Amino acid sequence: MTELLVALALTLAALLPVAYSFASEQRLARSLYTRAIAMEIVDGETEILAAGAWRSFSQGPHDYAVKAAAATNLPPGRFTVTVGGQSVRLEWQPVLKRYGGPVSREFSK
Repeated sequence: MTELLVALALTLAALLPVAYSFASEQRLARSLYTRAIAMEIVDGETEILAAGAWRSFSQGPHDYAVKAAAATNLPPGRFTVTVGGQSVRLEWQPVLKRYGGPVSREFSK
């Protein structure tokens, strides 16, 4: 019986790091997937803004509504366009940091 308990403890000690590794890799994959979606949306919307849509915004930061259907795959967050002196910046900021972090693009007027 003692040998069985020792064998189970050794097996458990070997499998716990592997299980943690799988869970960690799954979080990383989800984070990279979310970041890729946000980058695609921000890139597309930045092109629209650079084509002249930025003129509808006054100076300063504003919430920006995206029309991309892929935005439904993003976790809670917000898109913000900031019109500055010589530049316009579009940014996606997730509510929680574990979702890939902020994505931003900036261009000159």
